[in-house]
Amino acid sequence: MVRDSYFFSVDKKVMHPQKNSKTGLSCKMVLQAVGKVLRKSKTKPNGKKPPAEEKKQYLEPEFTKVRVVDFDLKELVVLPREIDLNEWLASNTTTFFNLINLQYSTISEFCTGEICQAMTACNTIYYWYDEKGKKTKCTAPQYVDFVMSLCQKLVTDEEIFPTKYGKEFPNSFESLVKKICRYLFHVLAHLYWAHFKETVALELQGHLNTLYAHFIVFVREFNLVDPKETCIMDDLSEILCTPAPLPALTPAPSATAPSPSSQNHVTER
Repeated sequence: MVRDSYFFSVDKKVMHPQKNSKTGLSCKMVLQAVGKVLRKSKTKPNGKKPPAEEKKQYLEPEFTKVRVVDFDLKELVVLPREIDLNEWLASNTTTFFNLINLQYSTISEFCTGEICQAMTACNTIYYWYDEKGKKTKCTAPQYVDFVMSLCQKLVTDEEIFPTKYGKEFPNSFESLVKKICRYLFHVLAHLYWAHFKETVALELQGHLNTLYAHFIVFVREFNLVDPKETCIMDDLSEILCTPAPLPALTPAPSATAPSPSSQNHVTER
């Protein structure tokens, strides 16, 4: 370590003060010089500067301001009084699955095993766990395929997402909805992290921003995804999920009394 090497050199100078006679440096001066160097040093112990954080293009204002809608998304996710909670969760979860699957399909040709060798988002790598709990590292397209296949299987299962009147939701319904939403978040995070440039090239960033904001507002409303899971995208969520300020109202022109000439004006027919 740098600190150890510095102290080692100081110890030798203390033990052999006669070696400093040529330079005229005292032990006190050496210690002061060492302390000054240590205070100025901002490098890692190996002497290398810490890697700079990769710039996140999706956080640039020119992209975050692009939306499909400009109203408060909170109004879209609040549970209506006349709707059952499970029915509301089922309807929205199915819709988000379809929309996120569609959004991913727009860039799927760019998400290959060669380009995306792991399912990544920020500095996180997502691993797939099969039904037996076996952990598997797979490419991003494989991971997304696993996610979409599982979601498709669940939302089309009448025993889990019933569509017939009188059919009850299972006791495990909420936990399964949370599982789906957690996986769908992984896909959205990967889209921003690995394929935002392609999304911009296709001019679909407005759709992605609106979909992401709507999804985050929804899962927050019903506590469907652990904040520890979504914290890697908190910087984006803070920007996109904050309602835009209302435009300033233009004051109406004040009414003025008609002039005498206008009162006496007669229109000829």
